Parts: sequence; structure tokens; C-alpha cells
Amino acid sequence: MFKLGFLVNPIAGIGGSVAFKGSDGDDIAAQAKALGAEPKSNLRAKLALQVLIPYQDKITIFTGCGDMGEDCARSLGFKVEVVHRYDGNVSTAADTEALVEALQSQQVDLLLFAGGDGTARNVCAKVQGFFPVLGIPAGVKIHSGVYALTPTAAGRVVEEMINNELVSFIDADVMDIDEQAFRQGVVKARRYGEMQIPSHLQYIQAVKSGGKETDELVLMDIAAHVIEQMDDELFVMGSGSTVAAIMQEMALENTLLGVDIIQEQELRAQDVTEQNLYAAIIAAQNAGQTVKLVITAIGGQGHILGRGNQQLSPRVVRAIGKEHIYIVATKRKLQALDHRPLIVDSGDPGLDAELSGYLPVITGFHDQVLYPVASPGLMEA
Repeated sequence: MFKLGFLVNPIAGIGGSVAFKGSDGDDIAAQAKALGAEPKSNLRAKLALQVLIPYQDKITIFTGCGDMGEDCARSLGFKVEVVHRYDGNVSTAADTEALVEALQSQQVDLLLFAGGDGTARNVCAKVQGFFPVLGIPAGVKIHSGVYALTPTAAGRVVEEMINNELVSFIDADVMDIDEQAFRQGVVKARRYGEMQIPSHLQYIQAVKSGGKETDELVLMDIAAHVIEQMDDELFVMGSGSTVAAIMQEMALENTLLGVDIIQEQELRAQDVTEQNLYAAIIAAQNAGQTVKLVITAIGGQGHILGRGNQQLSPRVVRAIGKEHIYIVATKRKLQALDHRPLIVDSGDPGLDAELSGYLPVITGFHDQVLYPVASPGLMEA
């Protein structure tokens, strides 16, 4: 008998239809309902369970009472055991976490949960050790990698497990943004941990690629990756539209054709000169802080140094260090180079030689490619 843990966040996604950017926060669900929004998460959870109806004699569903999963599972004829009941009229995040603990104590084979990034955070907060989970996408925000592409796709993955097909498990990140800040136009993305999910390229949500998504969505993914790396370090933000997209995700003013300095996702200096930039880097390092550089390639040309960012002088780049340079570019931009390398033309042949070779380029969220970097002078020598 397959022991399926099943959890539904009843209010997940309710804020989407009324442009609330999510459902996290006190009274958001009540406000959304007052504006006419209707809960959809149980309907989406039902789509996943419908795939499993042919296997009802092989499944016992362990879940929460009422709209946390019981009603949905019973309506489809599944054998159900309720392992958590909540007080009052509505469940809370604490109930989600309590249900996860109860399901883990039951040693279920898989936790299938319906919600958004906030729900994934609550689940992740209580997961202990190896405990496979899979999300049914039902929220407004689905940045985390623990979700299937669709509710039906989630059902298909469970179906394979029930049929004893070989299913690998991988670690997937739990991501979320601060909704209150987002409603004020500020994007603060953060990684909250990771959970084990069944790996299936056909059904599991993957990083967006330039060939299938618009450049705008890809730029959002690149921005999310870089923002995730930001803690208290000093970040030097180079020129170009890809870097500008990262600044835009943080709701910070950007100098498109200049260099800015940020720290803790706040603007520290704008359109800095080489001299001021170098001084800021040395001061930060003397204070024990790490300095990182974010640069992109000029579209069609491929220059990452020496065109439009002369503030990034050899002494500036050397002070930052090769290991602290983030190169960002969409795959579409790299493909447009037609196999030509990215170009470094710093004016210092020694530095250009140090930077030449294959370097990682951030092309999406947790998506990087190795791409050749070269100097024309070195190639001619």
C-alpha cells in the first residue's frame, strides 16, 4: 500500500485574481474574498489526484481535516486517514507545519502538497532528513523548484512511483520573495532551503530557457540568481541592459551606461568614477568585506571589459579578483555570437591573459554555462 501524504493550503493563490501579488500576510485572504476572489487550490489539487483514481486500491491518503486535503480526497473515493485537525474556521501556516510533522511521523512515501512559495517555505521548515515531497502549483508565486509543471503532471509523477518505476530524487531549492515589499515595488528574493523531489524532466518545473520563454522572464531568472547571492558584500554593478534588469528587480535606480555600487540590496553610490570605485573597493576590503562584480556582454560584440565600462580598470578588476566576477547573459545573447568568444580588452595584456579561458556565465536561475573568454591581442600573438 502506497502511503501518500496530502496537504492543501486552502487559501493559496487566492490573491492572484485581485492583483495582490500573493496570499501571504495577515488578512490578505479576507481582503481578497471581499473583492470577489475564490479559493482555487483544492480544485488544482483535485486535478492531481484524479490521475491516481485507477490506483485507489493501492493508496492510502494521510492528510488534514476538511479543506486541508480530506474533502478533496474523499470526494474522489480515496481511502483517507486524517492525522491533523485545526481549530477555528480557517487553517493557518502553523497548521501546515503541524500537518507536515504529523505526516512525517506516519512515514509517508511522498508528501504531495498544493500551494505556492509560501506553502513550500512552511513545508520546508518542518522537513527532517530524507523526506520526498512534490508541489502541486496552486499559488500566485511559483519560484521554487519543488513544483511540478502542472497539477496533472504532479499526478503523473506519483503514478510512476506507485507503479514502482525507477524514480530518482534530487535536491530542489525553496525560493520566495517578500510580498509586502513586492507590493511596494521592491523585489527581495531569498532561498529558504531545499527539499528532495522526484526528478522527472518531463513533469518537474525547470529553469526557463531563452528558446521557450521571453527574454523578460529569462532576465527575471538571472536577476533572481544574482540577488540570491547577495548578503552583506559590496556589489559593483556594471553597465548594460542585463545588469539593469537585476537592478530593476530590486527596484533600484540604475545607470545604464555607468557603474553603480550596492550593498544589502540598497544603492550606495551611483555612476561612480574609476577613482571613487577603487577607493570604495579598498575601503570595503580593509573593513573585511568581500567585493563582487556583475558584468554582462555587449550584444552582438561580446565585450565584457573594455567597451562602455572603462571605470572597471585593470586595478579595479584585480582588486575584486577573478573568482568574484559574475558574468550574466541570456542564452539568446550568447547564441547570437555564433560561437565567437566573449572579449576582454582591459588595456592590460597580463590581466586579459588571466581572464581568458572558459568562465561560467549565469544564464538563468541556477543555470550557468561555461563559455570561452579571450583577448584579440592574445589570439593574434
